[in-house]
Parts: sequence; structure tokens; C-alpha cells
Amino acid sequence: MAPNIENSVKHSKWRSLLRRSSTENRDIAEKTGPDKWNMGILNDKETVEVPGSVLLLAPDRNEPLGLRNAPARTSHSSIPTGIVHSSVPPAESKKMTSDGKIILDPQPDDSANDPLNWAPWKRDSALVSLGLFCMVGGGMTPILAAGFGDVADELDVDVHTVALTTGLYMMGMGVGSVIFSPTAILYGKRPVYLFGAVLFIVSSIWCAVSPSFTSLVLARILQGIAVSPVECLPSATIAEIFFLHERAFRIGIYTLLLLGGKNLVPLVSAAIMQTMGWRWVFWIVAIIVAFCGVLLFFFVPETFWDRRPIPKVARKSSERPNFFRRYSSKHGVPQAGVPASTSTEIHGIEATPATPEPQQRNNAVRVGFAAEPEILDQSEEKPATPDTKRPVTPLPRAGSSSDSSAIPLSSKPAPAEETAAPADNKSPDKTPGTRDYNTDSESQSVSGARVAAQPAYTSTLRGMPAKSFVQSLKPYNGRLNNDKWYKVAIRPLILFSYPAVLWSAVVYACSVGWLIVISESVAVIYREGHPYHFDALQTGLVYISPFVGGVLGTAVAGKVSDVIVKAMARRNGGLYEPEFRLVMAIPVAITTVMGLMGFGWTAQMGDHYMVPTVFFGIVSFGCSLGSTTSITFCVDSYRQYAGEALVTLNFSKNIFHGLVFSLFVTGWLTADGPKTVYIWIGIIQLILLLFTIPMYIYGKRARMWTVRKNFMERF
Repeated sequence: MAPNIENSVKHSKWRSLLRRSSTENRDIAEKTGPDKWNMGILNDKETVEVPGSVLLLAPDRNEPLGLRNAPARTSHSSIPTGIVHSSVPPAESKKMTSDGKIILDPQPDDSANDPLNWAPWKRDSALVSLGLFCMVGGGMTPILAAGFGDVADELDVDVHTVALTTGLYMMGMGVGSVIFSPTAILYGKRPVYLFGAVLFIVSSIWCAVSPSFTSLVLARILQGIAVSPVECLPSATIAEIFFLHERAFRIGIYTLLLLGGKNLVPLVSAAIMQTMGWRWVFWIVAIIVAFCGVLLFFFVPETFWDRRPIPKVARKSSERPNFFRRYSSKHGVPQAGVPASTSTEIHGIEATPATPEPQQRNNAVRVGFAAEPEILDQSEEKPATPDTKRPVTPLPRAGSSSDSSAIPLSSKPAPAEETAAPADNKSPDKTPGTRDYNTDSESQSVSGARVAAQPAYTSTLRGMPAKSFVQSLKPYNGRLNNDKWYKVAIRPLILFSYPAVLWSAVVYACSVGWLIVISESVAVIYREGHPYHFDALQTGLVYISPFVGGVLGTAVAGKVSDVIVKAMARRNGGLYEPEFRLVMAIPVAITTVMGLMGFGWTAQMGDHYMVPTVFFGIVSFGCSLGSTTSITFCVDSYRQYAGEALVTLNFSKNIFHGLVFSLFVTGWLTADGPKTVYIWIGIIQLILLLFTIPMYIYGKRARMWTVRKNFMERF
């Protein structure tokens, strides 16, 4: 009974903290201060609410904490990451599934052109077409692994030099992700997919006809750039065409196809090299990619749809509604967190107050959060009048926690809190630089709050009938927002200053990178090493083991991790911390270190070929656990930056691990043997994973530190 009472007390404590206003919570924190420790995690010294923490109120309700402290995004992202404040009962106008059991998230527009409203066959065909393309692209990294010796003989180079074709290919993938991710955000994913497919075909043909090793290396770099959208964009596409309750299964399909490509394509390529030669591998790849390109052209239309709230601008009754008003009045989306029937009047935003007057926030007692540029203090500009003091419902922002409004933690700019205008102000002053709402993607200013206008692409489609199949084949739809390309491109690099992202990048790079290192040494160990002397096909069959291990690891990782974090959250009084995910580092360390050391040791000792092959599968199993853990920890810590974080993780894997190790690993293997090499690699893996301990202890404070510094929103 004692543990139940203790959990109940903790649960009540978190619930009571959540239900208080921000001012009350800060006052309590100042008087008593938060507990120093919870489940071995150091709490922040000044606040109990840290972005990333989630209060589990009931089995079907989660309450994100710290959203009032999280800075609002002022930039676009490739992945929609909105979070709805679950303490608010859903409005009657919320759309639900046909059985009425699930509220649709995100809420679709009343337009047949909204990707969420597409027919199921259209959305699933887009997933399958994209998945096949990802499967081929995912297998290109180790595609020559079984034939390093054949390439070396024909092009007159050493085997360890041929390994550069893998490392420089990964460098191309890293560079390509930094190029294509911001391009997709600004211009849409469809042109990026199509251009990548064309470039993929061209680079594959170039690889097939390369007359020299230098030419082959350059072709592989270009091929890496062409394939890079496979890693950084499909997750965003799935998030745009499927509802939240549909995504897990679809992302599982995508992950399985991508993982299957990394392990099965080398097997197929080994069979081709055995019978037709290594050049024919690239000819066949070009043919398959051409087929995938046709599928992309016909079945993967543009999936972008802007879901930001549409500001309603007051106009005189005699004014003729402009284009934007005509369509938004019919298909408009209510302000975030405000039911369709609720409205307010804030400098011309027509409505009636539906909530009590919010408590005045005392900025003097705020913890040192970074200044929010979108909030302008107008108290000095206009004297207070009785009209300006009447209750209004403030526009929500990421960082507000009113019990009566939803709190979106989205990738789109959030409106700031407003000061009400006099009731008789029928012609509000424009903030300098403000333009009409029918202007293409122009930033708006409503009473000092920066509110971005709806892009012409979405606002136009919202008022149109459903696109025909031929109309959806248009490869390019113009610029989708006005963000600066170089600023979007640099944001993933800024995330290296976030400790949680840095830890995730290191673990993810190692989780995928060690498999690439083994694939680069497979030919040396199994084809040239004593006592195996495999041919190309037999060497390719070795990849069945990591395929099985990877599939099992992917299936187990999510389930086991969820069970662990739910149990820890219950013991923590219902409060979930992203650091709970780090417990999975224990099985990751055991399996990867054991697998790496066992693989090298048994290979050099000349044990039966199945022994190192099984250890290869164990490494793959552990690496699947590691990659899943790193991604979930990173996304749970910074959901609003999930799109940029995926680019950061893939950039680290391709550049800092794939490229660097390819420069010396095969030469090191030849000089010292697999036993020494893989024992040292196992030690490196263990040392890196030991940093999980301080990450677990100080991770929560580190998250709050990044909120105060606010590095991302400064760019």
C-alpha cells in the first residue's frame, strides 16, 4: 500500500502544479523550490516546468509541461510537430474518425485538396511508391561491399582504397541532406524527390561507365547527394498525409523498407557481381530507379499544406471581401486553441470574450528565458483606458498555459499575447511593413504580433475544387514560404549546441556507422581472409544475419522502451521525462560491445563462419536499439525541432562517422587484424555510451538551459 500512496501523492503534486497559473507556479518555486532529484534526474533549480517533460494524467491523456517556457518557433520545419493542450475538452466542431472514437490530429481542412482528405488508396500508393524508392536508396551505401576485390583488380587500386567509394558516398549524403532539406521546406518535397530520382539515374549510369577510380569516386559522391532525400524527407511526407493515429504503422513500413534495403540490396548486388560483374550492378540500379521515378511522378504529388491559424482581419461592413477573405470565411481554420464558435476582438480580430481575464504576468519574476522577439510591449505607447482593460482572450503562443486554450507546440510561428484595442477602433493602425492578407506569403503584424500570412499555394487550393489527376502531376508549385534558404540550412548545425541532440547524434552515428564499418571489412574477412575464401555471392549471403537482427531490434526497441518509460513514469508520480529513454543504453551497450568484440575475435581465430556472422547479427540488433533510442530521446526532448534534428543526426552519421572511418579502417584491418580493430572499436563504443550517465542525470537541466539560451530562434 505504501508505494501506491506515495505515487498518489506525487501524482497529485504534479496535477496541482499543472492546474495553477504560471505566476502561481513561479511563486511556489520561489518559496519552496522544486525537489532536487526525481528518479536520479536533477531538476532545474528555478522551475518545475521544463519542455519535454510530460505529465501522464490518465492512460489516455498526456499533459506536456513547460510549454509556457518553450520559445515559439519563428521558422518553418519539414515535420509538423503541434501538440494540443489535453486539459481542454475538444470542441464540438472537432472532426473525428468514422467510428467517432478518435479525434483527428491534425484537424483536416474542409477541402478535398488537403492531403489528409485524399482517398486512402492515393495516400497508401504514395507511401508504397516512396518506400520502394527508399529501399533502393537505402541499400546503396554498402552496395559494392562484397565486390571490393573485383573493383580493385579492374581499376588497379588497393582494396582499402576502394572503401573510399563508401565513405565519400556517405559524405555526399550528408552534404545532400543539408541542401535538400531546406529546399524542400521552401519549394516543396515533390520537386526534390523528382530531381533526386533523375540525379540518381544519371549518377548510377556514370558509376557503370566510370573508366577510372577517380571517376567512380566522383560518381559515388554525386550518387550520395541524389539519394540524400531518402533519409531526411520521407518521415515528413508521412506526417503530412497521415493522421497521428495512422502514422506509427506507416512509419514502420518505411523503416522496414529502408532497413531491408541496407541489408538485402548488398545480397542482390553480390549475386549480380558473381554472374555479370560489378558494373552491371549500377546498370540494374539505374533501371530500377527509373521505374521508381515513374511511380514518384504519378503517385507522389505535392503534400505540403499550411495548417497555421488564419487571422481574421476586421473590415468595414461596406468593404468588398478580398480573395483571401472570400475563401477563408468558408474554409477558415479557427485560431489555435479557440473553438470555432469562440471569437475575440483584438485590434480588429472580431470576437466576443469567452474566457475569464487572464492573470497579469509579472515579467520581473520570470526565470531568465531568452527574449521573445515577437512580443512587443505596447503599454508605453498607449495609455490604459477603460476600454483597453476589459477582459479579452489572448492569442495563444507556445509558452502559454491557459486552461481554456490549446497550446500548440508547432513548427509554425505562434501568435503572441495581445493587448485589446478600444471597441470603437474600426480602422486599426498598421504596423510598419504590414501588408494585406492577400499578399503572397507575406509576414503580417497584428498589434505588434508577427503573424505569417497563409501561402498562396494553400489558400488558393483551399477554395478550389479537387485537383484532377493530371493537375496533380505538376512537378513544381512555386515557393511555399519566404524563409531564407541559408538560415533554414544552418539550423540543423545549430542543434549541435543542444546536449540532448549532441548525445543522440553521437549514438545514432555509431549505431549506423559500425554496421557500415563491418560492411567495409566483410570482403577483407570473408573473401580474402583465411580460412573462409568466400566468393561474391557467399559474401553477400552474410547480410541475411544483420537483416534479421535489424528487424528484431526495430520491433523490440519501441515496445521495450515504452514499457520501461511507462513503469518509470508511474514510479515518478506520473511525470515522464525524456531521460527515461536513456535506460535503453544498457542493452545497447551490452549487445553492441559484445557483438563488435566477438565479431573481430572469432573472425581472426578462424572459427566457423557462422560464429562471426551471428555476432554481426547481434551488432545489428544492438545498433537498431541504439538508433531507435537516440531518435526517440531527441524528438521527445525537442519536438518542435524534430525536422532539423533528423538532418543533424543523419549529417553526423554520414560525415563524422561514415566518411572518417572509411579513410583508415580497411588499412587498419589489414595491418593489425580484425581482433585488435574490433576490440578497440568495442572500447570506443563503450566509452561513448558511458556519457549516457551524465546525460541522464543532467539532461533535464540541459533542456532548460537551451530554452534560456534560445539558440535556434536567434537564427
